[in-house]
Amino acid sequence: MKTVLHKADTRGSANHGWLQSKHTFSFANYYNPERMNFGLLRVLNDDTVSEARGFGTHPHRDMEIISIPLEGDLEHKDNMGTDAIIKQGDIQVMSAGTGIMHSEYNANKDKPVKFLQIWVFPNKKGVIPRYDQITLDLEDRKNKLQQVLSPNPEDDGVWIHQNAWFNMTSLEAGKSLTYTINDPKNNGVYAFLIDGEATINGQPLKKRDGFGIWDTDKLDIQADSNTELLLMEVPMEDNF
Repeated sequence: MKTVLHKADTRGSANHGWLQSKHTFSFANYYNPERMNFGLLRVLNDDTVSEARGFGTHPHRDMEIISIPLEGDLEHKDNMGTDAIIKQGDIQVMSAGTGIMHSEYNANKDKPVKFLQIWVFPNKKGVIPRYDQITLDLEDRKNKLQQVLSPNPEDDGVWIHQNAWFNMTSLEAGKSLTYTINDPKNNGVYAFLIDGEATINGQPLKKRDGFGIWDTDKLDIQADSNTELLLMEVPMEDNF
């Protein structure tokens, strides 16, 4: 088993006034050659956007982009005609493919919006751009794993062009569970502790810590307090 630990307070920071962002991996003005990615997980940004502010229209290409709102409402518009609001409990995905233009704004005028923005390298380039979002039942992750993303359109959650699986769980203090890696030969898992404290394969973690694990077939997870956890299983090497 191989591991890498990224404590919350070692992440890159950006303060743009209207945007407060924490970067697990190198992004924009934050560059750390030892923090470029975890396998094909390229970006994990922990963003807080002020009331009625946001990201103007900008392009993406050949990237799978996932947004997970944690608090508040995020408005999305793109050049495919999408005009949508995503909120806590929703998962949004874009396959940028040959190119997409979009904007993201805080839809609330009285409170900030907090969300995770995640980029995963795709396993094929030049796909037709696509957008999707779904609303999940938060009760379905209470003390168990809820799959929120996979490579398969027919499976639970959204899907992307990559051999990746995301799961979320809300574990009560003292509860435990095991995550079995879908493709242990090729994949690793990056665990991001959204809230609380937990121990994964013997490693204690606190709120907003990140812990990557590979060369193993499972994760043993123990909640040391009430815990919110995101597990991102991704290939460890390029598979174009």
